[in-house]
Amino acid sequence: MENTYTKIHTMGTETALKVTPGHFATNHSHTNYYLDMTTLKARTNEAQGIARALAGLYLYDTVIDTIICLEGTEVIGAFLAEELAKNGFLSMNRHKTIYVVSPEYNSNSQIIFRDNLVPMIRGKHVIVLTASVTTGLAVNKALECIQYYGGIMQGVSAVFSAVDAVDGVKIQAVFGKKDIPDYEFYDYRQCPLCKKGEPLRALVNAFGYSKL
Repeated sequence: MENTYTKIHTMGTETALKVTPGHFATNHSHTNYYLDMTTLKARTNEAQGIARALAGLYLYDTVIDTIICLEGTEVIGAFLAEELAKNGFLSMNRHKTIYVVSPEYNSNSQIIFRDNLVPMIRGKHVIVLTASVTTGLAVNKALECIQYYGGIMQGVSAVFSAVDAVDGVKIQAVFGKKDIPDYEFYDYRQCPLCKKGEPLRALVNAFGYSKL
């Protein structure tokens, strides 16, 4: 798979997204593309490029106190906080800086925060940062989590999103279906690729892929 990807470019950044067509299974669905974000999340110049593009999608009167990082986006999150601060975005935190935190998951796959991190959520203006949004189920869990802990939802940022909004919350994404028009995801019980007998190439999630 490493040798079959295509680099996708979009307006607003020089950083490219690597995509591989095929038949892949995620935790929630089947898709016809694997989006390789390994270097976007781990290589600092690429992470900074994505962060810069995401910062440009927010209005300057947006208040942001905390960034919750999902799917291994902590490096992007740190750069995003830096870009937002550099561009004059407001923070109501006492130290006028932005918190960058990652949640845990309990045995029911619910998002939780330990007591020492709750003050960074409760009463704070929060954005969620994630790698990709397809079905929106993971984002839904994050929205429920922020509501439970008393955070003030300000938006969702993603490297790639196949949808424009989840539960009425707009997804601010660098890449989308405008860049991969034929990107599709399916309920695994009604997957047309399965019905055509096309074998799965790999199991994929936020950590990467496992070939089948």
